[in-house]
Amino acid sequence: MEISLAAIMSMIALAIVVVISCINEDLNVGFLSIGFAIIVGGVWGGLTGAKVMGSFPLSLFMILVGVTFMFGMAQTNGTMEKLTSYSVRLCKGNTALIPLIVYVLTTFVTTIGPGNIAGCALMAPVAMAIASRVGMPAFLMTLIVVGAANGAAFSPFAPTGIISNGIIAKMAPGLGIAADQLNSLAWKIHFNSTLAQGLINIGGFFVLGGWAWIQKQRGASLDIDELAPKPEPFNKHQWLTLGMVGLLILMVIFPGLPAFKPFFKANAWLANMLSNVGSVAFVLSGVLMLTGSGDSKASVKVMPWGVIMMVCGVSVLIDVMDQAGGLNAMVKMIGAISNTTTINFWLGLIPGIISAYSSSSGVVMPMFLPMVPGLVKEIGGGNPIAMISSINVGSHIVDTAPLSTLGALCIACAGEHEDKAKLFRNLLIWGLSMSVVGAVVCYVFFGLLGF
Repeated sequence: MEISLAAIMSMIALAIVVVISCINEDLNVGFLSIGFAIIVGGVWGGLTGAKVMGSFPLSLFMILVGVTFMFGMAQTNGTMEKLTSYSVRLCKGNTALIPLIVYVLTTFVTTIGPGNIAGCALMAPVAMAIASRVGMPAFLMTLIVVGAANGAAFSPFAPTGIISNGIIAKMAPGLGIAADQLNSLAWKIHFNSTLAQGLINIGGFFVLGGWAWIQKQRGASLDIDELAPKPEPFNKHQWLTLGMVGLLILMVIFPGLPAFKPFFKANAWLANMLSNVGSVAFVLSGVLMLTGSGDSKASVKVMPWGVIMMVCGVSVLIDVMDQAGGLNAMVKMIGAISNTTTINFWLGLIPGIISAYSSSSGVVMPMFLPMVPGLVKEIGGGNPIAMISSINVGSHIVDTAPLSTLGALCIACAGEHEDKAKLFRNLLIWGLSMSVVGAVVCYVFFGLLGF
């Protein structure tokens, strides 16, 4: 296989970005990627700086900004915190139900929009306080919280799901996916992630002591008002915020339902407004601002700007690498060791190993997802949805490790009685082992069973 100098230099640039992202979390590799893309494109690819910057994924950027801004308002005006507090009280003092309540609640909170990092940030302090109170090891509670948050991370309303779906939309023509299939496809990928990651983390919880803890807690109860004091009722601004979140979900789901398609076809102006989750979020955010229900300045401050620019910047470098032939070279390397079934193992393993030390959404997904159309051609078939799911699951299942934001959040919130050095070590072992376990699950679920 002959590889051009431009392709080689583009792969070297990407390798440098990946290595730096693994060893220096304070350096935003998105901006670095754009700089490298301009150098590689200008010196070896025959591309002007303006042409390279034209590769910036503006649509993806705007969707991420719109959704994270809206949920920034829901977070800063106290809506999400109260919703979490009221939901925790559903166990009504039944101790054995706590793991189930925490898992379902974290899944719900993540799915409706804040995403895995914000969902974990909301739940970790509450969940770890509960774990200390009821005598559950912090390690087990971390599996529940992070497993649920990452499993639901690919919701079409959550930042990670938006990143995945934005990249999929860009490569859809090369996969033979029609535009009207993207909405149902987004939910399919969300379901695959929830199923695979749920199986692994819930299974780990039961095997590593969760079942024994539940057996011990049967019949035990506690004072729910002491554990989770009843918060103040939702005020009118928070009720409006909840209404806007519900409306966001409905406005994204309804246009894709067969029963509603004739209505939206007859009302093109409405269909234009609801063309993607980002456009809906901007309109609803305007309602919250104009009614005084959201603080726009505070919301802008809590938005994940670093991750947004990381995703967009790495996407620019990947686009230049594609034009230089580097992406095709990487596809051929992976395709040489794979067939239509085993490809799911490798797409779970390799992203998982890199993601253990690097950003799952910001670096690994923008790097591997664009390879899918080329891999389908290289190995002579295969299920592209399964490949996408393998990359997504493989890159996120390792995030229980304390090197990730989610694992670190849980360690920081663990009770004072916990041996945090031991917790760090156990989570590190679990997280790193997930690169292999996740790959095997991807091989079985998406390769053999064809989910």
